[in-house]
Amino acid sequence: MRTLLAALALAAAAGCQALLPDASDRTEVEWNSFDEAREAVEAIEPFGTRKSDLIENGFDPKRNPAVTILTYPEIVQRFSAGTALRPDEYEAGIRTCLAAGKACSGYSIAAKRIKRDRIGNFWLDSFAFRRETNITGWTFNALILFVDDLVVYTVFGGQPNLHELQVTRNPLGPFQGWGEALRPR
Repeated sequence: MRTLLAALALAAAAGCQALLPDASDRTEVEWNSFDEAREAVEAIEPFGTRKSDLIENGFDPKRNPAVTILTYPEIVQRFSAGTALRPDEYEAGIRTCLAAGKACSGYSIAAKRIKRDRIGNFWLDSFAFRRETNITGWTFNALILFVDDLVVYTVFGGQPNLHELQVTRNPLGPFQGWGEALRPR
């Protein structure tokens, strides 16, 4: 009981909001922002850059957890499923890759930095009456296609400025879920 009272007194004295939990999701890559990732992909020159150059510049799938190796069947599936385009309407790099068969491969890149900070009233949050989470960060994705060792196509996308507010309201607080817990099975 003394420990509980001491913790409550400490919470009141230390600034209650500082005691709210936080969390983050991140892909451990060298890019610290969406713009850094974008610049890295924009520096790649289709029909000029080699796969070996990319590996030296941080796009090594063995060392960079954001990079996934794509096989030819996976690439074909990405460009054929549900598209209204005919193969001759694709950009030159995509056509070159698809025509190369097994010599066509690719890298799919997916990186993110997302931070979740609980904000609001410590007591309402602690007793589950109202929880507010401020979500910020960025997500980045890119596709790089190769024919043998030569880059033939690049494209990138993502969300450069993620900012969401998530609010969960439980009028009964800690008793909100008891009805389901007490229901016979």
